[in-house]
Amino acid sequence: MSLMRGRKSGDPMVLSLRQIEIFRAVMTTGSISGASQLLFVSQPAVSRLLSHTEQRVGFPLFERIKGRLYSTPEAKKLFHEVESVYHAVQRVQELAHDLSQHRSGILNLVSSPSIGQMIVPQAIALFRARYPEVKVTLQCLNYAHLKERLLNRQADLGAIILPMSHPNLEVAPLCSNRLVCILPRDHELARLAELSLPDLRPYPLIAYDKDSPFGHLVGDMYQRADEPLKAAIEVGSPQNACSLVQAGAGIALVDEFSVRSWSGSGQLVMREVVDAAILQANLVHLSYEPMSQMTQAFVVELRQLLKRQGFSLAARPRLAEAA
Repeated sequence: MSLMRGRKSGDPMVLSLRQIEIFRAVMTTGSISGASQLLFVSQPAVSRLLSHTEQRVGFPLFERIKGRLYSTPEAKKLFHEVESVYHAVQRVQELAHDLSQHRSGILNLVSSPSIGQMIVPQAIALFRARYPEVKVTLQCLNYAHLKERLLNRQADLGAIILPMSHPNLEVAPLCSNRLVCILPRDHELARLAELSLPDLRPYPLIAYDKDSPFGHLVGDMYQRADEPLKAAIEVGSPQNACSLVQAGAGIALVDEFSVRSWSGSGQLVMREVVDAAILQANLVHLSYEPMSQMTQAFVVELRQLLKRQGFSLAARPRLAEAA
């Protein structure tokens, strides 16, 4: 089906969804034969549609050099927009399939890894027990990809443990948790009930890239304490830090969500740290659209779960009031 019907001289370019699909397949696979296999059509058919597409857009999309196909700069720019269209069509197809399966809806969730490893999955299990007809998707992502999915309407709700801001996103406080020190159970610091940053100085510290969100958090904490920060190992996430502490590579400062979610937590001990940073977990969604009743019901399950697990809840957010 064409995106625009008919074309007269001077009219805007017209591309069909099939032409977009062929173009994307060639871009993705890098060859006519690859696109043919991906779409289960003959190579001549792919070549004809691709040639017709180039006629429609009015410029070459590919150049053949020594028997290989290379995309033009114009094709690369077009591909970025085509990907958005393709993912939107995929969402329509998924929704149509779910409706055909008599499901009442889909709840798409994204989360930062710390809260997404255990807390959010537990809340999903509780939600699904109450609403078994609802399909739920969950992806744990870094902050850039998480924000992108929310803004592109590829997720209904995000759960994060560090600040996020954007004019089109509403951020609602969920609960607070602290940075704590984790160490092997037989570590000599384990005998202390509370630690200070100077206590950690003699031991190998597993820290974070200084330009990462956690790196900023730990760096500010050391700066406020006027304590030198010397990292023996740098990692990308608190989950990586937990793995290394369990392996005996050092000690680390991580958030409470990560400690509770760690499968090997029985081999680690957690100790409070003097003047430790407090992290505010938040829920994020599009600010210009009301949340669905389904999403609000999930928020209720998540808040109740956090309360039972002893986390300090923020005041009930406006986005959950109707649930």
